[in-house]
Amino acid sequence: MTTTLRPAGPEERRDDGGRARTYEVCVNSRPVGRISLATDAGLGPSAGRIADLRIDDPDRHRGRGTVAALAAEEVLRGWGCRRITVDVPADADVALRLAAALGYTEHSRRMRKELTTRPGLPAGSADRPMDASEYPAWLAAAHTEYVDVQVAHGMPRGRAQERATQDHARLLPDGPASAHQSLRVLTHEGTDVGTVWVTTYDPARPGGFVMDVQVAPEHRGRGHGRTLMLVAERETLAAGRDVLGLNVFADNQRARGLYESLGFRPVGYSLHKLLL
Repeated sequence: MTTTLRPAGPEERRDDGGRARTYEVCVNSRPVGRISLATDAGLGPSAGRIADLRIDDPDRHRGRGTVAALAAEEVLRGWGCRRITVDVPADADVALRLAAALGYTEHSRRMRKELTTRPGLPAGSADRPMDASEYPAWLAAAHTEYVDVQVAHGMPRGRAQERATQDHARLLPDGPASAHQSLRVLTHEGTDVGTVWVTTYDPARPGGFVMDVQVAPEHRGRGHGRTLMLVAERETLAAGRDVLGLNVFADNQRARGLYESLGFRPVGYSLHKLLL
């Protein structure tokens, strides 16, 4: 039997070079599922992604998904993509095993924690709102950090700079006074040691979300990162939300260990593979 991909509709093209198309997964011309492909909105046209892959129940466990995923790689190579990504829920064991067998590795993971009670802060630590005079320096540092991290993980620098500018303008139009945003400064024994940015409302995400955590270099290794995460929990609860989420890159083992020790659990993985 021959498994192939057959276009299910016209290809979509965007002004920025992005492309998208849905295909029927066919066995001897018989449709058995669907797969949707697109270029990655974050990484740019050189990166493709499997946006959705579904095999009909009667045809599952017969290798149809494996062949469809391999065929998708050929399509994306034809688009000029040099990398392919896919998002997989943490509880999708079959999909995770398939991705691993096909050579995908973890790029980042989404983590979440259910919140119940407002945590206390360690002795000597306190938090306060960031004031308007502190905001420009924080924004410049946050912009630079975002760009450097994204470039290190495969995003073109120009796209990373554009995305950082757009995200900060969209979420923080009024600086520290922006609606549904919490910018807090952590002090320890009277000295500023770090900052945390939490968004407490986003239609695309449940609950709060940690956007940025920074500990001043001279104060690292003293537990202030953990304290800043406790501040994030307090701000989320104060906004009436009972879930806090975040994203962490796979190579940031130290941060991942911290989040796990605080009770955060993975809810999804972003996997990637180079197209040679």
